[in-house]
Amino acid sequence: MELQAMASSSLARSPFMGLNSGDSCAARITPRCLVSRRSVGSTGPFPIARERQVSFLPLKTKRKKILLSSPVASFNTNRDRAASCELDNGGGLTKYSDFVVVGSGIAGLRYALAVAEQGTVNVVTKSEPHESNTQYAQGGVSAVLDPLDSVESHIRDTIVAGAFLCDEETVEVVCREGPERVRELMAMGVSFDHSEDGQLHLAREGGHSHHRIVHAADMTGREIERALLAAVRRHPNINIFEHHVAVDLLTIQDDTTVTCYGIDTLDVRCNQVVRFLGGVTMLASGGSGHIYPSTTNPLVSTGDGVALAHRAHAVVSNMEFVQFHPTALADEGLKIQPPGRENAFLITEAVRGDGGRLYNQDMERFMSQYDEREELAPRDVVARSIDDQLKKRNEKYVYLDISHKPAHEILHHFPNIAAECMKYGLDITKEPIPVVPAAHYMCGGVQTGLKGETSIMGLYAAGEVTCTGLHGANRLASNSLLEALVFAQRAVEPSIGFVRYMAGMQFNIDEASEWPRLVADNLEQSQSEAIISFTKAQRKRLQQIMWEYVGIVRSTERLEIAQAALSGLQKEWEEFLFNHGWNRSMVGLEVCEMRNLITVANLVVSSALVRQESRGLHYTVDFPELVESERLPTILFPSTPMASTWSTQQVHTVYKEPFSLFTKSESPLVSELER
Repeated sequence: MELQAMASSSLARSPFMGLNSGDSCAARITPRCLVSRRSVGSTGPFPIARERQVSFLPLKTKRKKILLSSPVASFNTNRDRAASCELDNGGGLTKYSDFVVVGSGIAGLRYALAVAEQGTVNVVTKSEPHESNTQYAQGGVSAVLDPLDSVESHIRDTIVAGAFLCDEETVEVVCREGPERVRELMAMGVSFDHSEDGQLHLAREGGHSHHRIVHAADMTGREIERALLAAVRRHPNINIFEHHVAVDLLTIQDDTTVTCYGIDTLDVRCNQVVRFLGGVTMLASGGSGHIYPSTTNPLVSTGDGVALAHRAHAVVSNMEFVQFHPTALADEGLKIQPPGRENAFLITEAVRGDGGRLYNQDMERFMSQYDEREELAPRDVVARSIDDQLKKRNEKYVYLDISHKPAHEILHHFPNIAAECMKYGLDITKEPIPVVPAAHYMCGGVQTGLKGETSIMGLYAAGEVTCTGLHGANRLASNSLLEALVFAQRAVEPSIGFVRYMAGMQFNIDEASEWPRLVADNLEQSQSEAIISFTKAQRKRLQQIMWEYVGIVRSTERLEIAQAALSGLQKEWEEFLFNHGWNRSMVGLEVCEMRNLITVANLVVSSALVRQESRGLHYTVDFPELVESERLPTILFPSTPMASTWSTQQVHTVYKEPFSLFTKSESPLVSELER
């Protein structure tokens, strides 16, 4: 499919104008294809090239293909379902399974349930299992379920919102497979809202031309997480390991091929390093919102997945496209001030989709000044418009008003928002809501193909941690949960095939000891306290740098200031650590998160500097227009070494000789293969 009607020429436009269906903008969208990489030089510590999307094959074609067969008849269900702090003879705890899943949001849980029908699964999650970005998703899941809607319309809306940088094949796959994925959720017990006629209640949100958002009031993510987590806990082949912080992927490099065999984690409850080994590792660790001081993401969203994948030499793409949600609750505008929040409270897109209007503090509507779609424009347009109003008027927030709607409808559709606001003296059925943009979603991430495969063999990824090409330069509202569902399912078959392939290699797990064992920090109390205190201060400094210089509106000068500031911060922080007794093999929660925040922040800045145009979420005053020659993803390829600093390198050594994996895993897939 090619959108030729949208693609005849380029038009000069206001920096706040969106790409609506009437625009003649970037040249036609081309299908996914493999093209030659062209270097544009290195900006900062990461080598960058620009290219179209590349599909990575998880298996070398010269290797034996292993066909999938029927599900295994019996499973080993006598596994310890609780975390253990016992040491093994190797100086740390090791867990074996066919599949290792990092993350317990919609992508990780849906994938775990599917592959558990063929093997054992260990799910590693950073906090409580429900504490994920999914839990905080309010709006819903977009899918074509109305006979008056069409997949073609959903495709068009996605590509337009994505500023014509979307991968067309990915968009079509997701939009066509989405309805079936939603029906599967319903079959698993997810309860979506229905209208009085018994049909699904379909909402409309910014950027959508039809009502196509299935939702559970304004708590959709919470309902999905509830149902999936309940199913996972019932499954005999899935173990959940809570409070295990991902430290580094375990990889081995053989010539030009990197293969992943699992992950090292830190159990923060008992300060114990736990190693998870498996045939396939699924990275579903969520977003990176906490590189900014104000974000709708939970505290666990520190970019862990992108950072550890990048350190392991995975290809990363489109990191400049950070989505700021236009409407987070502005605490400064509330009558009663909330206590300190860990994350901003989201006011869902559905409020604008249901007729909510934006006003400045003089109660003047302003969106018509920026885009003909007004409040229903895509998020990048609305966020820039609000940002412009705040700067011009020197104000802290604008208002979002839904009070013109009947009170019973407001309370029915938005009970969570109404209750949260009422706690602080605001009745949204009578008064406008103070709102301000906040960091919300990463459109870039670990680059994957159509089956969730990455450039590292044995490593798959799904959800916000990825860059599939679906979102392009800006995510369409409610496409995130949809993407996670589709790619979690698409990764299942190749993952099972890869586990079977690895089982056939007849490796010896004893060689795993070649990976150096990490140690939880065992410093003196004064040293530990000093490191934690300094790390927290540097974290706040990093967030402020990103907000001031890498925010909604950017410039080359400000990005260069950010790059220099981050480099200085990183050097200062590392020197402080090592001067206070830290060493390379130590791990600790605050330090692990800071490593990841530094890595992700540098990736965002490096990517932003190389894009010399304004497209979607990346707006720069130095290049305020779309440039057709720039309509390519920003690809960051790993270098060797990755960087000269400790923060951006894997802790363990990457060996060239493969080792054996499954002799002690009691894998049903191995047993079946041997039979």
